[in-house]
Amino acid sequence: MAFPLKIMLVAALSLLAACRSDPIQFHTLTPAQPSTNSRMAADIPIEVLTVPPQVDRQQIVVRQGNTTMAILETDWWGASLVDELRSALLDQMVNGNPQRKVSVRVEVQRFDSIPGQYALIDVKWRLRTAGEGDSALVTCRSTLQTPSGPSIDELVAAQQSNVKRLAALISQASRGAQKTCPSA
Repeated sequence: MAFPLKIMLVAALSLLAACRSDPIQFHTLTPAQPSTNSRMAADIPIEVLTVPPQVDRQQIVVRQGNTTMAILETDWWGASLVDELRSALLDQMVNGNPQRKVSVRVEVQRFDSIPGQYALIDVKWRLRTAGEGDSALVTCRSTLQTPSGPSIDELVAAQQSNVKRLAALISQASRGAQKTCPSA
């Protein structure tokens, strides 16, 4: 009887070892170092922020080739992508002209992450004077792309760079009196 018991014990332990899963890694679009100038001027509130539904989830979604997307089961955003993006932009956008109260609407058209190649964010954004109905100061489209290494950490860092550049463009537009889009 001892022999069948040992076989069952070894089989049970083997099954348990096979069921082990990798731990979930959480990532953020907000850089570790806060923006140094973010508290010297007024923040720019975000009225609306949308992202494509394919990537608006807590798991990180990457492209594989031209037609395939993969949902990473062990690499997650700290929140849904729309919430991560909102937090990162709010942390970094500042109104360079505090006498003029502005707000922004952000519509992400594409949020592509391709390990070993690049991170891309294609965004339509509209800066407008707060409280003045639907009158836009400026409506722009920015496509930002940053090369990325093969790891997910490098890919997230590349997307952080894109978000930082987008926040700088929006902040720059808030300073200007002209109704032109800043160049990326």
